[in-house]
Amino acid sequence: MDYLAAMRVYVRVVERGSMSAAARDLGIGQPAVSERIERLEADFGTRLLRRNTRTISVTDVGAMFYERCKIAIEAADDALASVQEGMPLRGTLRIAAPYGLGEVMLPSILLELRNRHPELKVDLVLNDRIVDPTTEGVDISFRLGDPGEGNFVARKLGHVSRVLVASPGYLERYGAPMTPAELFRHPFARVSGLFNNGHLPLQTADGRLTSAPVDIVMTMSNWRPLHAILLDGGAIGVLQEPVCSDDLAAGRLRRILPDFGLPGFDLHLLYSATRPIPSRIRTLATLFERELPSLIESSRLAPHTHSERK
Repeated sequence: MDYLAAMRVYVRVVERGSMSAAARDLGIGQPAVSERIERLEADFGTRLLRRNTRTISVTDVGAMFYERCKIAIEAADDALASVQEGMPLRGTLRIAAPYGLGEVMLPSILLELRNRHPELKVDLVLNDRIVDPTTEGVDISFRLGDPGEGNFVARKLGHVSRVLVASPGYLERYGAPMTPAELFRHPFARVSGLFNNGHLPLQTADGRLTSAPVDIVMTMSNWRPLHAILLDGGAIGVLQEPVCSDDLAAGRLRRILPDFGLPGFDLHLLYSATRPIPSRIRTLATLFERELPSLIESSRLAPHTHSERK
């Protein structure tokens, strides 16, 4: 048996707490994962994992073996990295990113990466939840907001602004709110998880904060249906600036209350702090650090561009 490959499987099962999740991360079937673990236990004559219908836990021997496996895998990766330095990148890169960023900004960078390294494969996973690269089987993840703490490296790439917008058609029919207090008279649409207290945090140019109540009439799990509803004049709402900058520039959407801003999110790139860092991850991190800040900045418009002041 290839013990190094089996150790990689075992480490992933322990970190994910699930054979099915480990199988997805590793791109193999769950029966193959179970077979590797069972063969390890048979060869060692001891139980490494406790299994029941819902959870997997580590035995005392399994915990010790897990720590030794990580050391062995890091040493093997170090040896491989020393040989692969400067060579064309191969293998599969797994990246996790929020929907808006992943759909609007990452494709052009990933195409550039593939043009430079045609033997490299990319697996881009989009979701808006927090993905820890240390435990969830991705090489790199992006996080909006506080990166938190963990065994990962976090590099700030920029700041993603948010804007309160409506379509010209909506504003022609219903008029524009002129003060934060008037927002509550208008139907408000949002992405789930945001503004759960029913208030918008607004900020003046001099940094003063105010909280404006809103009437939330529609909630979506993704920014795209929200974007479509706002373009069609069904409500007012908040979008990240990179996903609507073209609409603002073309006049398809207009800013509301342009003298007030909304707190945005810092964007961080995260990858495991395990040493050594594989060359493909270093290459990709460097590429993102070079390209993404300028893309974010280019999506930023002047504060009063296409604002509505009726």
